[in-house]
Amino acid sequence: MNTQKRQDRRCFLSFSRAVLFVLLLPSIVLAGQFSVTPIMLIFEGDTKSGVVNISNEEDKTLQVQMKAFEWTQNETGQDQYTETSDILFFPKIMTIGKKDQRILRAGIKAPPGAKEKTYRLFIEEIPEPKRDAKETQIQVAIRFGVPIFVKPIKEEIQGKIERVALGKDQIQTVVRNTGNAHFVIHSVTIKGWDRNGAETFSKELSGWYLLPNTVRTYTTPITEEVCRDTSRFDVEVKTNGFTLDDRLDVDKTLCLP
Repeated sequence: MNTQKRQDRRCFLSFSRAVLFVLLLPSIVLAGQFSVTPIMLIFEGDTKSGVVNISNEEDKTLQVQMKAFEWTQNETGQDQYTETSDILFFPKIMTIGKKDQRILRAGIKAPPGAKEKTYRLFIEEIPEPKRDAKETQIQVAIRFGVPIFVKPIKEEIQGKIERVALGKDQIQTVVRNTGNAHFVIHSVTIKGWDRNGAETFSKELSGWYLLPNTVRTYTTPITEEVCRDTSRFDVEVKTNGFTLDDRLDVDKTLCLP
């Protein structure tokens, strides 16, 4: 399994809303309950609708419900969701027989604009009612948000490393989306070097979607010793479309306790 696929799998397993890099995988099985394919919808030009296949992987009947949300990110790059009527979808609740499959249809009301519109259509399992009131077993509802991207009239995918800053116990990298459409940050790699060119520090951080005109800050702890021994830090941000590079020459006064 290559590095990107390992990152995809880690994101899927660790994020309760089925966070994942959807660019490489044809379908995702959620905790052995149901699978969804495709796992993203892209509306552009005359394409304003699509279908999602939901397959029940269990030997029992499955019931799911759907809700549509506008997907934005705040000033720190954290995902924000607001229920919306922009997305038309049917049905809103469905029952799927064991080992069976059903189709969810979705479309967009609004036409494309100057900036990409982003949504998520959440598919959530409705747990079966408890058969025994004395049961103490916790029931967990599986939920997966299908990303929906409404492409702008003229797409411009751009980004930059806005700032690399050093404190006495951390280094921060700020990445900004300067375009009008999303991109995916695959990894942020920080390497430190001493004055002789020997490596003093290396750290790779996993990324996520960065929506238009938003920023995300990646913070990496460093020790006082690493700070003192390092002459410069190199930062590399790999995305699904381009690579960004920057460097920071270390001000030794920032390494003092």
